[in-house]
Amino acid sequence: MPTEPIEMQAINTARLLAVDMVEKAGSGHPGMPLGAAPMAFVLFTKVMNHNPANPNWVNRDRFVLSAGHGSALLYALLHLTGYDLGLDDLKSFRQWESRTPGHPEYGVTPGVETTTGPLGQGISTAVGMAMAERFCAKHLNAEELEIIDYYTFVLCGDGDLMEGISSETASLAGHLKLGKLICLYDSNRISIEGSTTLAFTENVGQRFLAYGWHVEHLDGNDPDAVEKALLFAKTQKDRPSLLIAHTNIGFGSPNKQDSAAAHGEPLGSKEVILLKRGFGFPEEKTFYIPDAVKEHLKSVKVKGSCQEEKWNALWHNFSQRFPSSAEAFEERMQHRLPEGWEELLPIFDPSEKLATRQASKKVLDSICHKLPFLAGGSADLAPSCGTLLNGGIDFTPAHYNGANFRFGVREHAMGAIINGMALSQFMIPYGATFLVFSDYMKPALRLAALMKTHSIFIFTHDSIALGEDGPTHQPIEQLAMLRSIPGMMVLRPADAHETKEAWKIALTARRPVCLIFSRQALPVLDADRYPISDGVRKGGYILSEWNKEPQKADKAAIIIATGSEVHTALEAQNLLAESGVSARVVSMPSTELFEEQPESYRLSVLPATITNRIVIEAASSFGWHRYATDRGKIIGIDHFGASAPGSVTLEKFGFTATNVFDTVQSLMQTP
Repeated sequence: MPTEPIEMQAINTARLLAVDMVEKAGSGHPGMPLGAAPMAFVLFTKVMNHNPANPNWVNRDRFVLSAGHGSALLYALLHLTGYDLGLDDLKSFRQWESRTPGHPEYGVTPGVETTTGPLGQGISTAVGMAMAERFCAKHLNAEELEIIDYYTFVLCGDGDLMEGISSETASLAGHLKLGKLICLYDSNRISIEGSTTLAFTENVGQRFLAYGWHVEHLDGNDPDAVEKALLFAKTQKDRPSLLIAHTNIGFGSPNKQDSAAAHGEPLGSKEVILLKRGFGFPEEKTFYIPDAVKEHLKSVKVKGSCQEEKWNALWHNFSQRFPSSAEAFEERMQHRLPEGWEELLPIFDPSEKLATRQASKKVLDSICHKLPFLAGGSADLAPSCGTLLNGGIDFTPAHYNGANFRFGVREHAMGAIINGMALSQFMIPYGATFLVFSDYMKPALRLAALMKTHSIFIFTHDSIALGEDGPTHQPIEQLAMLRSIPGMMVLRPADAHETKEAWKIALTARRPVCLIFSRQALPVLDADRYPISDGVRKGGYILSEWNKEPQKADKAAIIIATGSEVHTALEAQNLLAESGVSARVVSMPSTELFEEQPESYRLSVLPATITNRIVIEAASSFGWHRYATDRGKIIGIDHFGASAPGSVTLEKFGFTATNVFDTVQSLMQTP
């Protein structure tokens, strides 16, 4: 259907609202909104199933603005189509405590599905959303009752497709035949430094064809061509789509169109006047919305409400026919776990030794059938990380209900995909790799924390104890990095029982969690002897009290340890007791949880009067000084490791009970 004049006027309204936002803020990116407005307009008004009155409708189509710097365009369309985003919100673009931040932020603006801005993250998170749709549809849908049936649409730019993460996720999306993932590529051929030909001359279309995508070229300035391409892409059930829309950055700007100058700075008042004159809008008015446009776009909200009402009727029918499935789904959407799931957790024998990665696998295997929406995998390390569920099947195009996800050697992609799955609200997803490779995942980890997604990241082979693979694979600074991310919960359990408790915390958390597990076997602590269950949930706790109450504070010591080093601390405690020194052992699996406890509790564990403190962790000492105090000592490793058997590296670098004993003794002798 040919584009009506009112639709072009609405497109230009969105363009100029974005321009006015940037001008008023004195910063922002007007070029992309001017060029991509026709594509986004067609999506929001003609193609997507969404209800502006209820941005959280379960079966809505998802829209991800991967080119997050173009946020002004998204805000303009959200306002115009009836979302709870007022004109005053547009006028406070990029200002303190506004609902229209410089880049889209999940949880801040209604209608924003994920936080974007770091290029490549949006399209990659969208792959996770599309995977979640397939997984949940296969688990829930019944014949003629398709409860989960949404598309994931992405608007990305040249920069997104230069980033390596987008190649990782696009490759996996093609392999998985994610036909309900459709990406509009705003190919305007301009980046910050100038023409993309400076560094980007590949044939993107051929690359995506090789990935197994449907690829089509179109004129992004032609709304009819965009609509036709999108509708055809929706028929491609067994392959994702890349629609390469050729556009003009800064479209309509007489002096800045097709130039880098239009990318990331206001056009300037004189250029804005010329732009508005060219579009036939009043030159003197800002944030102007013609009455005819307002009236025309009311239909979007009406259509969206009708779509949701139709789905509600479908859901009612489904609930009547499949009450148990409906109840389980509603339970998941309310972030509740099935009753009795904790009763399935394994019991560990104190007489055995077990790596915490192996204990983690036992936990997963014990509960996975009770928690069907718990699913995940690893970056080609399932046998090592212990994430392959016994009795589970692989998530493939033939079996989208599979709970074992094969991410391939794509750590960064895995992180973003896990976030996308978590944002679906259907799933509790996890992804695993070696701790040292968390570096490859940092941007996705950071966004998980920023969005507060229920993403679970499993990192195994957690110290120099992994041994012979050497310093390239031995993590040193990674734990400090993870703990430095605001809002990230890091748990490094000491044994199988602490691992079980860590999983209980991770599954019920409403935030991202990193679980840090050992490669080597560790003694299993006696849960009847030690207060593990109550202690782990507090982050740090008294695992083993001093053998006798110290008469003087300077004659007592506190040994603080995490993970495998807790056992070294217990050995050292015994040695100290034999020499008449009272030492308390504190297990500190999570500094974040410990800091969230009342001060009275923290002081009961670490009394201020006891200054003889030793912290033991086979990783960087960075961050531990607050617990060691100025007088205490940290037995850590602030240099790279070495290739040797794990037991040898631990001994050579001082992670022995004897060294802890000697260090405590030296503190006792220091005035």
